[in-house]
Amino acid sequence: MKEIVNTFTLSLISAAIFAAPAAFAGETKHGKNLTGALSDSRIKVELRARYESVDQDGIDKNASALTLKSRITVNTGSYNNFSMSIEVDKVDALVDDYHSKTNGNTQYPVVADPQGTDVNQAYIKYANDGFSAVVGRQRILHNNQRFVGGVGWRQNEQTYDGVRAQYKTDVLSVDYSYIQNINDITANNVKGDFHLVNAHYNINNSHKITAFAYLLDYDAVEQYKNSSSTLGASYNGNFGKFLVNASLASQSDNADNPTRYSAMYLNAEAGYNFGDVTVLAGYEVLGSDNGIGFNTPLATKHKFNGWADKFLSTPSEGLQDAYITAKGKVSRVKWVATYHDFTSDVGSIDFGSELNLIATYHFNKNYAVLVKAANYGEGDAEQKPTDTNKLWLQVTAKF
Repeated sequence: MKEIVNTFTLSLISAAIFAAPAAFAGETKHGKNLTGALSDSRIKVELRARYESVDQDGIDKNASALTLKSRITVNTGSYNNFSMSIEVDKVDALVDDYHSKTNGNTQYPVVADPQGTDVNQAYIKYANDGFSAVVGRQRILHNNQRFVGGVGWRQNEQTYDGVRAQYKTDVLSVDYSYIQNINDITANNVKGDFHLVNAHYNINNSHKITAFAYLLDYDAVEQYKNSSSTLGASYNGNFGKFLVNASLASQSDNADNPTRYSAMYLNAEAGYNFGDVTVLAGYEVLGSDNGIGFNTPLATKHKFNGWADKFLSTPSEGLQDAYITAKGKVSRVKWVATYHDFTSDVGSIDFGSELNLIATYHFNKNYAVLVKAANYGEGDAEQKPTDTNKLWLQVTAKF
């Protein structure tokens, strides 16, 4: 199957390239030719400069990373319902006193933003009457990205090589992807057979239910532990100023995973909009079975369980995260504050607590600044997570 997808992708792209000279000649019976489609192309440029500092117990040196992501995106116009897109990212380390996971600077804490140039997206898309299909390297973001996401916070985004088909109506959305390669945030190619299924149903404007299934089969022996089957559903609802979110999923081993296990996932949130401030309280459980914690290897994990990134891999004892969030806006400054309390799902281990703070200011649609901080305090002394403070300063420009 992977060879078929690779061959089909290359053939489709090659056919589009070699067909271009003929299409440039003039109008066709289908209307606008490729020249017209290309004239409708849009070019976008994004610059994101970020300073990140990390002070972590157990590592003598503090990390200081000043990185710049430069992104250019080209989206063509549509020709006979087909369009193409290419997006290239370049990450430069202006100050590299940090461990990027690829630069060998292990004397510093990790800041997972390696230098390099990457084709972030390159695909051909067909879209017509609510149906769309994408072949190539692409961004896939499901729901709140708890199970499938792009890790967009990091300077090198996670994208996917494969085929994606979607069908949307006013009330129903069905999404299926077959992925054979994951381009992760450290520029690794993670091979396997990955089937991603997601479907939404809008009961009305205030209530939505979602069902999902993720079947992951990794090629590399060191990744077998991540081969899993996950089935679940979620609900999102608004009752005036009250809001409710709930999600439930079951995960078990798949393919060549050497360990048999079956673990549950639960998330429940309730919030209230007071006007200037919204308060949200939540409880998330990543269960454990047979020494294996419920895992979400394709997720945008930085969004969940604290920005200090202490729980990117679920502990073998599982994880319970009780949290409360307050957010609002003062003038043109948006702010969010979240407090987490972490314990194990098995054994009542105190995994510590964390405070997260962020403020963003948009000068206009093109320019914005961000200040963000995370303070993690360790729990039981014998546990691996250690006291960590992180600070980010970020400036973005989009054209």
